[in-house]
Amino acid sequence: MNTDLKTSYQGVYENRIGFGRRPALLLVDFVQAYFDPDCDLYAGVEAALASAIRVRNAARAASLPVIYTNVVYQKHALNGGRFYQKARPLRHFIEGSQLGAWPEGLDVRDDELVVSKQYPSAFFGTSLASTLTTWGIDTLVITGLTTSGCVRASCVDACSHGFIPIVVREACGDRHQAPHEANLFDMNAKYADVVSEQEALGYLAAQIGQQARRTSA
Repeated sequence: MNTDLKTSYQGVYENRIGFGRRPALLLVDFVQAYFDPDCDLYAGVEAALASAIRVRNAARAASLPVIYTNVVYQKHALNGGRFYQKARPLRHFIEGSQLGAWPEGLDVRDDELVVSKQYPSAFFGTSLASTLTTWGIDTLVITGLTTSGCVRASCVDACSHGFIPIVVREACGDRHQAPHEANLFDMNAKYADVVSEQEALGYLAAQIGQQARRTSA
């Protein structure tokens, strides 16, 4: 078996979908648990949050839909299921926990959608797909935590639901660089276009003129 990674994928998984016409931005699980050094979920992902906020600000400037997810379980985790059973750190997301709150620097406006979920994907068990369809969205720009977990799950489901997943490299983070890079590589190969922050910002900036043309049409 060929052990060179790039050679193994060359000519097989190199296609790009490209950006669509009607994007929305998704910020996956940017919550305090990943930023609190005393929490076992701490991941040192401050740079990813800073990048995601820059992308979010560009989406706001273009008047595009902005969506946040968090993980919230009822008291005693009655709705936790197998995911809660398997991943013990999810105990930090029982409703009312400060570790499930938004971290410092991430302001969420009341005209932006918050999707609370119990499983990795932003789509599973939520109304997100129906909402995006109602809004006429064809492209989902994805940022968030963690790359190997809820970002990947949301990316795969976005693809499965017929949306174009655009994953912003710098605006995603994980607790270790190895799973972060491996999952970015795999998402880019099979499900999404993984782009740089600058490429995402350029795309979102271009939406300002397109939004104006749609409004005047």
